[in-house]
Amino acid sequence: MTRPIELTDVAMPSLEVPETLPAISAGEFEERIAALLAAVDVDHVVVYGDREHGASLVFLCNLDPRFEEALLVLGRGRRTLLVGKEDIGYTPIVPIEVDVVLCPTLSLMGIDRSGGSTLEQALREADVGTGDRIGVVGWKTLLAEESSGTFAPIFAPAFVVDTLREIVGSPRLVVDVTAALTSPRAGLRTFCSADQIAVFEWGASRCSAYVMEVLRAARPGVSERETFRGVPWGGEPLSYHPVLASGPDVAVGLRSPSSRRFELGDAAIVGIGLLGGNCARGGLVAASEADLGPQSERYLDGLAVPYWRAIATWYEALALGVPGGDIFQAITGLLEREVFASSLNPGHLIHYEEWLDSPVRAGSSDPIASGMVLQSDIIPTGIRAGWTANCEDTVAIADAELRAAIESRHPELWARITARRAFMRDQLGIDVRDEVLPLTSTPAYFPPFWLNLEQALAYA
Repeated sequence: MTRPIELTDVAMPSLEVPETLPAISAGEFEERIAALLAAVDVDHVVVYGDREHGASLVFLCNLDPRFEEALLVLGRGRRTLLVGKEDIGYTPIVPIEVDVVLCPTLSLMGIDRSGGSTLEQALREADVGTGDRIGVVGWKTLLAEESSGTFAPIFAPAFVVDTLREIVGSPRLVVDVTAALTSPRAGLRTFCSADQIAVFEWGASRCSAYVMEVLRAARPGVSERETFRGVPWGGEPLSYHPVLASGPDVAVGLRSPSSRRFELGDAAIVGIGLLGGNCARGGLVAASEADLGPQSERYLDGLAVPYWRAIATWYEALALGVPGGDIFQAITGLLEREVFASSLNPGHLIHYEEWLDSPVRAGSSDPIASGMVLQSDIIPTGIRAGWTANCEDTVAIADAELRAAIESRHPELWARITARRAFMRDQLGIDVRDEVLPLTSTPAYFPPFWLNLEQALAYA
């Protein structure tokens, strides 16, 4: 029997955010490096990073490259960090022992390239030599059918990969080991510790608080940029460009705020991502259906209600050990009779980047596991002009042991998680399991009308 859904008065959840960013200990970084070296059969692991693709470097040594590229070379007895002239002064942020080598080749164009090693020299200084087998960590992996080249495809700059191949003397000795960190089944970054989850909640909770400020400020006659100025952003690093789109081109969902002014009845969408978290909402700039024009006819029954049912179903499907393919099928099957579908995977792993990988895909046997941090990500496609809906939030999955560790090490975080889970169960009627830990403050809170945020969809 289909459970009825209603638009009803819902007490908004607390938007409390922690002030102090939790820290990852040097010991945990050491454990991560040891685990990576144990997982791959190579002489050296070379981890690539740049401003857009720095998540693996942050995970292993806390360095997020600024302006330049960087390489972390991990051997059985030595670790070397190769940086350019901008990042050489940033390396004190690294909490573990590494040899730092200045490599001006990694610096910006047009500056003095003297006073350091070329990339080849720097790699040799890191003990990379002829006959060594090298594993490269890039920023994503390829399926077998996506490349027909002679040598292993590696998502890292050709200059880095080619230099490694020249040094070791054979292209076949340089292989891709990115999956050792990113695989949704076995990747080291897929499974987060209690402290890492606390770091990600610091960002995720802020995302939801900032998005709600945008919804409060969005009013007819106010521009998108003016709306965004109310966000109390404190300089936290972003994981993607902030999104705010409204009006006829709302389908261009990745657009940043513009000078366009909201009009009554507009469709609008907003999204903010910080490291480890993401929150997004889409709805109509209206107080009720009475404010809507012909372009938005049947919005509640045609889109908002079935969309929120899919969101609620997603949360209730999350459980330890459930194959990701089962969740994919639950959502796609639910939407088969609707006028819209989910344009991407209905849920994915999130980390220092907004999208790591996803166990939630067609036919996937990858299980939902303790330590995963997941993003609800049901984006409706094929909808008519004048409609939009979005309700993205971040959750962690934790078994009893990990929940106990979070409660012990981060009691204030645990209190926020407990309150959010109670909100989902008591206010929204979503039967979320104990292993599902909401990290954003507004899990499944979907007010379809932005001028009436006290009313949201919930099970009757």
